Amino acid sequence: MEKDIGKIQKNPTSDIIIRIDDFGGRKGLTIREFVTSDKYTGFTKAGVRIPAQDFPRFREMINSIEESDMEPSPESEETPKKAPPKKKFEKAQDLPDY
Repeated sequence: MEKDIGKIQKNPTSDIIIRIDDFGGRKGLTIREFVTSDKYTGFTKAGVRIPAQDFPRFREMINSIEESDMEPSPESEETPKKAPPKKKFEKAQDLPDY
């Protein structure tokens, strides 16, 4: 028994699929990545499965998130900081001792 709940587009070739399924005789909620490409179309290994007995706790955790929790923080709106440039060594004596 499979019941698709919905999907969220990740990028032009990938979606996140949410479904209720019965895997190995055990019901659960599966959240998996589905790709569509020239080489492969189908589910990837990327994802998670919530067993039916843990679903009430999972739903409680999800429902505890407020929409305001998902709003960008002022720090995330800043331009990303660049990593410092790698140090170039001019001569062998400039190399660090290990």
